[in-house]
Amino acid sequence: MRVPLHQLPHGLGLPLPELATPHAAGMDLRAAIGEGEVWSLAPGERRLVPTGLVMALPMGFEGQVRPRSGLALRSGVTVLNAPGTIDADYRGEVAVVLINHGREPFEVRRGDRIAQLIVAPVGSWDWQVETNLAALGQTERGEGGYGSTGKG
Repeated sequence: MRVPLHQLPHGLGLPLPELATPHAAGMDLRAAIGEGEVWSLAPGERRLVPTGLVMALPMGFEGQVRPRSGLALRSGVTVLNAPGTIDADYRGEVAVVLINHGREPFEVRRGDRIAQLIVAPVGSWDWQVETNLAALGQTERGEGGYGSTGKG
């Protein structure tokens, strides 16, 4: 599958998203901030970081913006709305909402790998409204929700 991609002026010169290893699921997204700029995220602070990319995902697919595991482990920095969703009909700049859950300020510089992008198929559905709750059927789990399975 080919995904049309455009680099905005502030993203020019940055590497395009690419797989870090041959079997990686996601491609790294990079910060498209000014050369020489340093954005500091204080503990608890969040910020929208531009990537300089606009893409045209095929209908029936979405982009999932996910945290980078190493960034989360080392610095406590993650994607706040993980996974962020890029809809197939969106044609604006892809940006990443980073939040610093760490204890120290975190610095973002031009070209830093800040998140990863996965392109995944999505289904479509319609609702079938049932007026009788029993029409939804029974399962072993039933109404058990948060923590009801007792498995962590």
